[in-house]
Amino acid sequence: MLFRKMQRTECFSDSWVAFIAFPRSAIHPHQRQKVCFRTSRLVVPLLASAYLAFLAVNHSTHAQTAASEHIVVAAEPLPSAYGAPTSFSQSRFSPLTNAYVLPPGAVYASLIYEDDVVHFRNPDHHWTEEVEIGLPYRFNVAIENNIQRYDGDLQDASLSLEARYAFADWDKIPLNPTIFAEYKFGTGNILHDEGAPTPAHKFGPGGFDKGEEIPDAYEFRLLLSEDFFDRIEWSLNTFFEQETAEDRGREWGIAQSLVTPIHLFHEVPSETDAKDVEARGELFEEFKAGIELQFRSFSDKGSRGTPYNSFIIGPTVAWRMPHNAWLDISPLFGVNHKSPVMELFIVFSYYFGGGGPGTEAGGEAPASTRNR
Repeated sequence: MLFRKMQRTECFSDSWVAFIAFPRSAIHPHQRQKVCFRTSRLVVPLLASAYLAFLAVNHSTHAQTAASEHIVVAAEPLPSAYGAPTSFSQSRFSPLTNAYVLPPGAVYASLIYEDDVVHFRNPDHHWTEEVEIGLPYRFNVAIENNIQRYDGDLQDASLSLEARYAFADWDKIPLNPTIFAEYKFGTGNILHDEGAPTPAHKFGPGGFDKGEEIPDAYEFRLLLSEDFFDRIEWSLNTFFEQETAEDRGREWGIAQSLVTPIHLFHEVPSETDAKDVEARGELFEEFKAGIELQFRSFSDKGSRGTPYNSFIIGPTVAWRMPHNAWLDISPLFGVNHKSPVMELFIVFSYYFGGGGPGTEAGGEAPASTRNR
């Protein structure tokens, strides 16, 4: 009696396995013994195969994860600000112009060298250290410090606090208007005349008086920028600066930059290969080149009716270095005798933070596939 109960229990267990392994319609009472036998023979190979498959899939997943992590580190794609291409999400678009805003949490740091060569003056050298932080809701704040060397004098010339605000996410408003405000604290002395180039003897026997302190000043800018046809990147800044004391110098003007990517080391991918290219982590915009220009008009309380106007224009080149660093060079030349002979700008900048890479996080796609 006990033996029959055990036999029925064993057959019931094997039949339940068979019921799971085969469709209900394939199981009939008269085939129960046969199904029990086949199932018991297949259980061990099936379990072994499943275990080996699990090991293989798990190993492949780990390998792909490790490779993916390596690709992300090697590629270092930059996040964008509110859907903007990377070029418009790094505070400074070119040595002369700014564009749009940084992504929230991003930090932009730069060292700017400027060499002004003007008629009747010694070269005027400036080094500016700038740090800017992206805040939520399209706000940025920044701080700048300017070091000046002129005619043997080296001084800390000014300290600036800046803020900017973009009115909407990228491409929601034509030309993506952004406002910029700055307050500059003068910390040094005025080392040369800021007006039209003037021979030194016209300032008297002792030359220009360097004892006057640099006054504080405030400045407002309107920043416009756009990406045309995924090939042409453009930025325009209008600015107005007013000193608050001394001779109350006033300056206004327009700066404009136009650049295009240059692909030297990699072939631009087709639209169908865009995903594969992003997976390999290749960078396609190592260089950018173009042209930029600036018109400025300066006057003080004694020359409001006869301002000093100057115009410079020249080439600009940008190189994206490894590890999210940029190097920009712009030699600009004056167009008449009142303009500077040359103004040379060299900007080394570093960008970090601001969210994850890729288009899902706002990253920039290659130029051939962006905005499609």
